Amino acid sequence: MAADGSPIPTASTTRKFSAILLIVLFAVGIVAGGLTTFFLAYNQVNSLNGQVNNLQSQVSVLRGFQNATYQNITTIENGTSLSAIYQNVHESIVLIEGDVTGGTQQGSGFVYDFAGQTVILTNYHVVQGATDLSVTFSDGHGYAATVLGTDPYSDLAVVSVTGAPSSEFKPLHIVSSSALSVGEPVIAIGNPYGLAGTLTTGTVSALGRTITEDIAGGFAIANIIQTSTPINPGNSGGPLLNEVGNVVGITTAIVTNSQGLGFAIPSDTILREVSALITTGKYTDHSYLGVEGQDMTYDLAQQNHASVTYGWMVESIVSGGPSDGKLQVGDVIIALNNQTVRGNDDFASYLEANTLPGDTVTITVVRGSTQIDVSVVLGSRTPPSS
Repeated sequence: MAADGSPIPTASTTRKFSAILLIVLFAVGIVAGGLTTFFLAYNQVNSLNGQVNNLQSQVSVLRGFQNATYQNITTIENGTSLSAIYQNVHESIVLIEGDVTGGTQQGSGFVYDFAGQTVILTNYHVVQGATDLSVTFSDGHGYAATVLGTDPYSDLAVVSVTGAPSSEFKPLHIVSSSALSVGEPVIAIGNPYGLAGTLTTGTVSALGRTITEDIAGGFAIANIIQTSTPINPGNSGGPLLNEVGNVVGITTAIVTNSQGLGFAIPSDTILREVSALITTGKYTDHSYLGVEGQDMTYDLAQQNHASVTYGWMVESIVSGGPSDGKLQVGDVIIALNNQTVRGNDDFASYLEANTLPGDTVTITVVRGSTQIDVSVVLGSRTPPSS
């Protein structure tokens, strides 16, 4: 016993105490480790939650952009927007009718103001060969009409109306078609099958096309707008409008038995020609190269042992024409004034939109295995036979 009466620790007691102490320390260590792990895990969870919240915010923003984009794309298909455009322009669209051998010919047109003179713009083929021509406005009032000017090469015509009061004429605004892009929404309004004031919508599906019509004397009508907007007989001559209701073209043709494939004369062609059509009755500034040919393809290149698989291959040259003595049969035109020519669409559209008779053009051709530049002074087309 100790002096104070307490028992004296033995070796066995000391060992038990040490064991207990170790157990306690071990337990404390486990608890401490667990707390540390908990706090680390808690921080990681908080961090992950923060990242999830950020991702959710980003997704929400993206959805907002997506919704905004969707809204922009579908604005033209919104009933109110289309209705507003239609209300603004439908009184400017007219029905054009005339007598032809074997019956009646009809199409569409629209009112245009040229320097204070109100006229009707339409297609040449709508008035071609027609007599007793008349124009009927959206209010049902019809008036006699006469043709002021025509251009078969662009399928354009200008018509004047006799005896109509000024209140009938509500001109549309024409803007440049050069700003159009594939995928843009467009609207056509016309009189398909005589159903006056019909509206259809679609998109610009291609630009710079060429089409061939009998009225153009074998020449391609160039720089055409291709559109998915439904166009039917009777739509010809009506306006093709952009999403704010301005004219960017005149609907002119369809591909028989096709769905969603129509064509329109671009407004740049209208703006370039309208003055001459009104003041002189014709347009004579179509460039003429005096050659005929076809698009180069891989198969055609193999057959002719050509070194290029694109371009426009010359197959015949008009004797005494602008290209006589300059170009050769078998030449493959691959550029005009350094602008690439992939085929007839590029070839004809560049000449129509960028040149005039008397201009000198630099034509890059592949002749055999050699690429050369040839300079040609462009001529002017003679009027096609009626």
